[in-house]
Amino acid sequence: QVQLVESGGGLVQAGGSLRLSCAASGSIFSINAITWYRQAPGKQRELVADITSGDNTNYADSVKGRFTISRDNAKNTVYLQMNNLKPEDTAVYLCNAVVVSTTRSQFVVWGRGTQVTVSS
Repeated sequence: QVQLVESGGGLVQAGGSLRLSCAASGSIFSINAITWYRQAPGKQRELVADITSGDNTNYADSVKGRFTISRDNAKNTVYLQMNNLKPEDTAVYLCNAVVVSTTRSQFVVWGRGTQVTVSS
């Protein structure tokens, strides 16, 4: 069984920074792509950033130049550095990973999310 746990959320003023972590644990052989999503109240879930096993990255236009996604394969952890935060970044941030287990099964795992609130 594999779990994802997000951390690092909180309350920050506009212009501030936070670093989110998404840590995977369990019977992991490898982790392929990891994606950060966010969901604000009353809005659809949206992709924020993703990173492949080859470290290729992709960002939503709304966060380009402000957010950076990175991964530490030794720790099975992906980070989302968020700078120059804006009130519209307020949301629950969730991570999603495509995981290959030690039995070589591949499946998608979701974390439960971490709340980010940006005050104006």
